[in-house]
Amino acid sequence: MHQYGVREVEKLLRLPRSTIRALVEAGFVSPARGPRNAWLFSFQDLIVLRTAQALAAAKVPRRRITRSVRELRRHLPEAMPLSGLSICAVADRVVVKEGSERWQAESGQYLLAFEGDPANGSLSVIERKDAAPQVSAQDWFARGVDLEEEDAEAALRAYAQAVMADPKLLDAHVNLGWLLHQAGRLAEAERAYRDAIRACGDDPSLLYNLGVLLEDMDRKNEAMQAYEAALRGNPGLADCHYNLALLCEGLDKPREAIRHMAQYRRLLGAK
Repeated sequence: MHQYGVREVEKLLRLPRSTIRALVEAGFVSPARGPRNAWLFSFQDLIVLRTAQALAAAKVPRRRITRSVRELRRHLPEAMPLSGLSICAVADRVVVKEGSERWQAESGQYLLAFEGDPANGSLSVIERKDAAPQVSAQDWFARGVDLEEEDAEAALRAYAQAVMADPKLLDAHVNLGWLLHQAGRLAEAERAYRDAIRACGDDPSLLYNLGVLLEDMDRKNEAMQAYEAALRGNPGLADCHYNLALLCEGLDKPREAIRHMAQYRRLLGAK
């Protein structure tokens, strides 16, 4: 199996030595040691190095890079296959083609291609930034979920893209409205929920979330209407009964408050 020294890696991948060292120290690859303790990289190492560098440049979170390159390494052949090898990463998927076979490994959003020449075992790298990757609504949604804890604004953009790609993707609507609500952007959150109801119908989860939002906007009667509509679609929403009970109590509707609190307790007891 051919091994590549640092100088060869610099030339093949067009990566400066400092970047190679940083990626090794970050644990993305573990090169062997040769004469004078010099690093020796395998064919797999080259692929992983370039993939990790491209993901890092795209500001993909480190934990996601680690997961992606681990999966990539697990599937890669030990050496350049005679059938040839092509690796393309578009949006949130890395697609590897070996001969007529294709498989996917998780990755971040960037556009990158590796082309291997089986005739001489060489590896060339092609980066194209002029193509517009085709990203599905589910891809945008998954990206939003991954980004929520680390970059709420980026997650909002991803959910908005998911909704644009598929206006009936309910989970993207729910997460978009919830994130806007959490950010204190209440008017935008209401628009998001109203748009979602127009696109997806009177889904109980949407109506419940809208009710919570309207309560926070001190629009209690409207919140009550939203909760009641949610319960018409799903009478088993325990939290909706609880919120309604508190609302009815505050609006001097004791009988309704008692009824909803009793239903809330019944539902909890049934779980």
